[in-house]
Amino acid sequence: MKLEQRIFSFSRLGEILRSQLPDHLFKAMEEAETENPWFTPENVLLAIRYWGSSLNQSTLDRWLDPYRARIMAITEPKRVGVVMAGNIPMVGFHDMLSVLVTGHHLIARLSSQDSKLIPAIVEQLMSIDPEWKEFLTLTTSEIERPDAMIATGSNNTSRYFSYYFGKYPHIIRKNRTGVAVLDGYESVAELKEIASDIFSYFGLGCRNISKLYLPQGYDLKPLHEAFLQYQKIFHHPKYRNNIDYYKSICLVNRKRFLDGVFYLLMESDSTATPVAVLHYEYYKDIQQVSSALSRKEDEIQCIVVRDGLVATFKNSGMVSPGETQNPSLSDYADGVDTMKFLLEKI
Repeated sequence: MKLEQRIFSFSRLGEILRSQLPDHLFKAMEEAETENPWFTPENVLLAIRYWGSSLNQSTLDRWLDPYRARIMAITEPKRVGVVMAGNIPMVGFHDMLSVLVTGHHLIARLSSQDSKLIPAIVEQLMSIDPEWKEFLTLTTSEIERPDAMIATGSNNTSRYFSYYFGKYPHIIRKNRTGVAVLDGYESVAELKEIASDIFSYFGLGCRNISKLYLPQGYDLKPLHEAFLQYQKIFHHPKYRNNIDYYKSICLVNRKRFLDGVFYLLMESDSTATPVAVLHYEYYKDIQQVSSALSRKEDEIQCIVVRDGLVATFKNSGMVSPGETQNPSLSDYADGVDTMKFLLEKI
């Protein structure tokens, strides 16, 4: 299959995801929520619409242009295993896209938390071009005889991945999260966008904001008011169970927290948080925040700041409010260039 043929397939897939979805995709959405209650129709559609907007001819061409010559030089496709995560809908799709567009053979181990959506997307891709059947294997079992591995999981599972896949060329990803740095000059619109960065996908994504850096004396009221647009998530059973559980833990351990009803705000220097909990930390000098973020760069996927603050930071991964869940195709997870790996390391 030629490169232009692959690009056309994915751009056509994007057209379908942007329009009225086929019946089998709606069925997959229903099955996905049954399998994983976090995958509400709203959240699945959020993922589908993102990929619909990303998979267009011009966007794909811009992404692939720096790699085009090396892709076309591949004469012996490799078997690339991908262990997909299941924290948010279709989170493994970027790895799938990267492997397939380079012309390698994908062996994808589906997450037990997301085993319906990816197969439905693959079915759609094969209906566009049946030749994809020669390049795609989906499984829920162990990946056998790969030439290279890409695996995404928690800090604990990454040790397992390193043990079993360390002998192959590999990318192994651990837990990461997003943070936001506020200076008190954010507009109401920007605060609402930051709220979406926190609460979209129930905060389960590696790009969701889990911690806020706030100037000393920061007034939390406007922030809370911006958050109110997401108060409906309090009625989701699993989300509410998380709030009740962590609130109980805090009360038993006499740990201070601010109760936002549908979220808990806790002062901490840690970036990682459980669902429904948001950490914050006060600062005096914003340059100290930049230094602190540099020390934590292995924990952070993206940093949200308003446009007027960008020049203050020398850190990578800067994102405008509201854009954490809209990365470009070249915003690679953990800052590791997946395409370069697929073209140069295997």
